[in-house]
Amino acid sequence: MDRGVVVVLVVLAFVSAAAAAPPVQGLPSSFVLVRTGPRGGTIWAGQIPDRQVDDPRLSDVYLPPDFSPAVSYPVVVFLHGFWGSPSSFVHGLRLAEAADTEIAAGRARPFIGVMPPGGPMTKTTSDEWAEVWEDYVVRDVVPWVDSHFLTEPGRNAIGGLSAGGYGAVDIGLRHPGMFRTLESWGGYFRPFLDGPFAHATAADVRAHTPTLLAAQERRELRRLGTRFFLSTGTSGHGDVKARWTFEFSAELAKLRLAHRLWVLPARKHGHLFRAQLPPAIDYVSPAS
Repeated sequence: MDRGVVVVLVVLAFVSAAAAAPPVQGLPSSFVLVRTGPRGGTIWAGQIPDRQVDDPRLSDVYLPPDFSPAVSYPVVVFLHGFWGSPSSFVHGLRLAEAADTEIAAGRARPFIGVMPPGGPMTKTTSDEWAEVWEDYVVRDVVPWVDSHFLTEPGRNAIGGLSAGGYGAVDIGLRHPGMFRTLESWGGYFRPFLDGPFAHATAADVRAHTPTLLAAQERRELRRLGTRFFLSTGTSGHGDVKARWTFEFSAELAKLRLAHRLWVLPARKHGHLFRAQLPPAIDYVSPAS
């Protein structure tokens, strides 16, 4: 064979192998880099297979600065609101920037963040992180992360904004021990009767009502060391009332369940979700 042809074939084989190699060890090769934080944390977009519904949408995965596949990390699942998508964390809340900053400052431990898509693919606020979307998180997303990365047992957490805040607390309470920390950012604690609950029975609603679930599971939650982070403004947003968060915080105190209530200072006129993100990160992945 001509030497020039051999050289070309070797080069092509090298390029092909490089293209097939995963971007980061642990991530499938189909994932692509979409954002880099100020300290080197990265966010990658790709599909976490959904066995519950045929959904082609992509998830986003945050890897901390100096990520190593040989190190075990806590995992945080972030649930967006409706209408919404994982990009609300990536571009709206600037998760990589906030997480990198808190980790570099020593206020938070390095963690892996996973942002799956949920709800209908049409623009609507009428849905909840329940039924097939709860199953997607519990049966697909969490096992997928555990199969691709070294993760710390007992250090999983789940949080979200608005409908995602409801979903995070509801899913966490329905699966005690799967997530140690549950975070609701401007969320609510009883499902709206829409989406999967449009024709729900009273029993179905009770089974997805965090105020009831927390009371029912209080002893097990205390034994597991389950913790809550709740954030709100002074007036809520849209149809979501701030008082619901205050009431749930009072209920957690009565049940003697560990929690922190974060309220947007009245003098601040910034975006609630972006303003509370640093303390939410510090709580979900504490440095000590």
